[in-house]
Amino acid sequence: MAAFRKTRVTGGPPRLDLLGRLRETQIVDTKPTLPAEIFAVVLNHLPVSDLLRCARTSKRMREMVYDDSRWVQRLHLMGCWNEAAARANADGTRRRKLESLNAVLSQNSKEIVNGITTTNNANTVISGVGKPSIHHLHLGTNRKSAVDAPSSGQPEILNDGFDFVAMSPDSPELNFQPQPLDTTNKLDVLISAHSIRGRARQEYGRVYEALYPFYTDALKSKHPSNARVFRVYRDPVQQAKMLSQLVKFANSDLSEGWQIREEKLRRMVVAFEDAVSREFEQGLNLGDVDGRMKKYAYVLVTLNGGQRAINLWINGSPIIQDRTALGDPMDCISPNNPEHLFLQECHTFFGHLSTAFNAQITIIDRVFPESVNVIVPFLQRIGADVINPYLTTLFEYLQGRSIESFVRAVSDTYEQSLHLAKSLQPTQNSGDDFYETLDQLVSDIFAPHVALYFSDELAYFKRRCEIEVSGWERQLSQQDASLESMYMTNINRQADKRDFLSSFKKVVMMPVNVLPTFPISSRFSGKPVVPRALANEDVLDSSQSGQLRIPDRSSTPNLLNGQASMTSRSSTPIPEPPTTELAAKAAILKSKLEGIRTLFSLEVALNLVHMAKGSIDRAATFAKVKGIFEADARSECEAIFIMLLKTLGDRHVKAGFDQAVAQLAKYNPRAASDHNQPGVAPLINFLELVNVGDLIQQMIDVFYEQELIAKKLTDRNDFLNPTVKEKKRFEQMLDERVAAGLNKGIEVLMAEVEFVCATTQNVEDFNPGATGMVINQIVDISPSKTAIWVVEVVSAHTKMLVGSTDKNMLDVFNQEVGLRLFTILCKHLKRQRISVAGSIRLIRYAVRSPMGLSEPNWRSDMNHYYVFIQSLKNKDLLQYFKALRELAQIYMIDPSDAKELATIIADNERFLGIFRAEEVYEFAERRADWYQVKSRVEKAMYGIGCYVM
Repeated sequence: MAAFRKTRVTGGPPRLDLLGRLRETQIVDTKPTLPAEIFAVVLNHLPVSDLLRCARTSKRMREMVYDDSRWVQRLHLMGCWNEAAARANADGTRRRKLESLNAVLSQNSKEIVNGITTTNNANTVISGVGKPSIHHLHLGTNRKSAVDAPSSGQPEILNDGFDFVAMSPDSPELNFQPQPLDTTNKLDVLISAHSIRGRARQEYGRVYEALYPFYTDALKSKHPSNARVFRVYRDPVQQAKMLSQLVKFANSDLSEGWQIREEKLRRMVVAFEDAVSREFEQGLNLGDVDGRMKKYAYVLVTLNGGQRAINLWINGSPIIQDRTALGDPMDCISPNNPEHLFLQECHTFFGHLSTAFNAQITIIDRVFPESVNVIVPFLQRIGADVINPYLTTLFEYLQGRSIESFVRAVSDTYEQSLHLAKSLQPTQNSGDDFYETLDQLVSDIFAPHVALYFSDELAYFKRRCEIEVSGWERQLSQQDASLESMYMTNINRQADKRDFLSSFKKVVMMPVNVLPTFPISSRFSGKPVVPRALANEDVLDSSQSGQLRIPDRSSTPNLLNGQASMTSRSSTPIPEPPTTELAAKAAILKSKLEGIRTLFSLEVALNLVHMAKGSIDRAATFAKVKGIFEADARSECEAIFIMLLKTLGDRHVKAGFDQAVAQLAKYNPRAASDHNQPGVAPLINFLELVNVGDLIQQMIDVFYEQELIAKKLTDRNDFLNPTVKEKKRFEQMLDERVAAGLNKGIEVLMAEVEFVCATTQNVEDFNPGATGMVINQIVDISPSKTAIWVVEVVSAHTKMLVGSTDKNMLDVFNQEVGLRLFTILCKHLKRQRISVAGSIRLIRYAVRSPMGLSEPNWRSDMNHYYVFIQSLKNKDLLQYFKALRELAQIYMIDPSDAKELATIIADNERFLGIFRAEEVYEFAERRADWYQVKSRVEKAMYGIGCYVM
C-alpha cells in the first residue's frame, strides 16, 4: 500500500485550491506488513483455485505461487516424486547444455580460423556480443520467463500447468468446458508423472486435471455407489485403481477441512473394500482359487496392497484352523518321569508343519500377484499361533520340573526349527532373503526363552561338575577313613586285649603262674594255634603264615578240616595289620604315599570334558544363525569352558597336587621298609601324577581347538578374551604345581640317594682289606653296588618326565638333580677311606670293544656317574662330573710320588675351576695313606713339614 502525507510549502501563504494541494502531495512506498515466510505458510494451506487467484495479484505473489518447491512438496505427498530421478534429469539437462555450448564455441572458433566473416556477423564475432554466455544458459532450473505470455489472449496465469481448469464458477472468461480426456489414461496419471525440476507445477496440474473432478464428486455424493468413479468405471479393477489414486491425491489437500474430506473418502473406500472382501471370502469358501479368489485378490491388492485379502486367506488356512492336529507338546514328556523326553514327537510336529506349509505355497502363487509378499505375514502368523504356543507349553512344563530336560528341549527344538526353515519352499516373489527371513522369524520365536536357557545351561553344567568332583573327593575320604579305621582299630583291640590278659593273669591265674605254659592245640585241626590276634571278620589262611585275607561281603562259609571258615572271592593278600601305634601310623603314611596317583582322576577329567562338550554343543546351536543370539551363544560357550577350567583346575587338579606335595614332604627314607625297587615309590607315584596332569592338559588343548576354535566360538588371537586368559591361568597353575612337586620330589630323591650311599656302601669297596678279614683279596674293578643303585634310582625318575613336561622344565629338573647329586657324591666321597688299590674301583677308564661294534664297558664308579650325566645331554652339568672324575685320580698316585700329588692338588685348571686347591686338599685327606704322605705333600705345596719334638 501507499501512505499519503502533506508536503511542506515554503514562501507565501498557502493556496485554497484543493487540486493544487493534491498535486503538491507525494506518494511514499512502504514495505509489506508480513514477512515472506508467513506468506509462504499461508499459501501452503490454500486450495489450488485460490493459489491461482493469488498468483494474478502481483508479480511477487506469482513468483511465490510458482515456486517449484511448493509443487514438489505436493507431488511428494502423493508419492509420485522421485528425488533420484529428478537429480538424474537435472544432470542430463546440464550435460546437454554444456555439450551445445561447446559445439557453438567450437563452430565459432572454426569460423575465425578460416577467416569466414560476413557483414551481418562481423561485429558480433569480433566484439563477442552475439556469443552466448553461461549466465544466459541457466544451468540450474529451467523456469520460463514471466514475460513469456501466450498470444491467444488468455490470462497469463493459466498458460502453464492449469490450462482449461476453472478456478471458480463465476469467472466468465475461465468457465468453459475442456476437451474430454481419455478415461483409461487417467487411471495411470500418478504412475506416469515425471520428476523434473522446474516442471513440478506442470506435472501437478496434469494430475489435478485428471483426479480433481472425481475427488470433488466423491465428497459430494450422499451414497458411495452414486459416486462418479463408479459411474464412469464399471470394472472393479479400474475402480480400485481410481480409488487408490484418489486416496493419494487427498494427501496433497492441505486446505481447511481436509480431515473431514479425508474421512468421507475413507468411508467410501472401506465400503468398496468390504464388498470386494465378501466376494473374495465367498470364493475362499467355495475353493474357487483361479476364479473369484484370484480376481478379487488382485482388486484388493490394487486398492491398498491387499492386506485384507492376505488376512482372510491366512485365517482360512488349514494350518491355522487345524493347528491342534499337528501335535500335542505333552506327548514329548513321559507321564512317569519328566526327565525322560520323547523328542521324536517334536520332530513329528515340525514334519507335519513343513508338509502342510509347502502344500499352501502353490495356492499362494495361484491367487496373489507377484507384487505381494504373502509368505512373510503367513510365516509370522504360524510362528505366533502355532509354533510359539507349542514350545511355550513344553518349556514352561519342563522348567519347574527338570532343568536337564529344559536345556535339552530348548536346544533341540531350536535346531529342529532351523531344519524346518530350510525345508520350507519359497514362493515366486519371496526374494533372495527368504531363508534369512525365516531364520529371523525363528529367532523371534525363541527370544523369550533364550536368556533363561543360557542361565540354566551354565547353572546345570556347574551343578554337574560339582557333583562329579564332590563324589570323587567323598570316595577318597571314605577310602582313607576306612583304611585308617582298620589299622587303628586293630591297635585299640590289641591294647584292650593285653590289658585284659594282664589283669586275668594277676587275679585269676596267680596261684598257678609258676607253672610252665604249653601251647594249646585244637583237637579238630591238629595244628598249634598261632598266637596272633585277628581283626573282625579276619580269617587265618593256613597255607600262608603271616598273611591275612579280608573276605568280601559276598563270601560264603565252608568247612575246612572240620572247622567253619570264610573263603573270600578275593585272593589278594594284604600285609598283617600293625600291632603298635607307631607302626599303624607308618602304614597309614605309606598307604597315602602310594595313593598319590589317585589324588585326581583322569576319568573324572574325561567326564567333565564330556559334560562341557554336551553343554557347548547345545549352546553353539544358537550361534549357527547370525543374529541376536550369536554373540550371546559365543559368550555362553566361553563361560562353560571357563567353568570347566576352574572346576578341573582349582577343585580337582590343584587340590590333588597340593595334597600330593604335602604328603610327599612327609616321606622319610629311613622309615621306609622297602628299598629293593630301583626308585623312590612316592616320587615315582608323583611323577605318574605329573603324567596324568600333562595328559589332562593335552585333553584341554584338543578340546579347545576342536570345540571352540574350529567352530569359531572364540578367538585365540584376542589376548583380552576371557577364555584365552583363563586357559593361560590353568596352564600356569599346572606348571607351578608340577614345579613345586618336582622341587619336593628332588629333595625326596636326594634323601633316598643319601640313604642308599650311607647304607649300601661297603668299607672295603674303596679300601680293600680295611677290615683285615681277607688276605690277598682280588680287587673288583666293576662299579660298586652303591653306584649302580644310585644311578638306577636317579635315572628311573628322570626318564619318567620325558614326554610329560616341556623341554625347559625337563632341563631345569635334570640340571637340579645333577647338581644335587654332585653335592651328595662329594659329601659321600669325603666320608670314605680310599686306598691306592681301591681307587681302581673308584675311577677307571672305559674298556671299548674291538672295532667299536658295541658300547664301551665302563668299569668304575666315577665313570658310571659320568656316563649317566652324559645321557642327560646337559653340557654345563657335564663339566662338574668331568672335574669329579679328574679329582678321583688323586687316589691313584703312589705314596712315593708325593710331589706329583701336590702338583695335582695345586693345579686349578685341571679341575675346570670347579674345585679350589683347599677343597682338593680336603679330598686328598681321605686317602688311606694320608698320614704317611701328608708331610711330604705339605712340604711340596707350602714348603713346610711336620716335625715331632
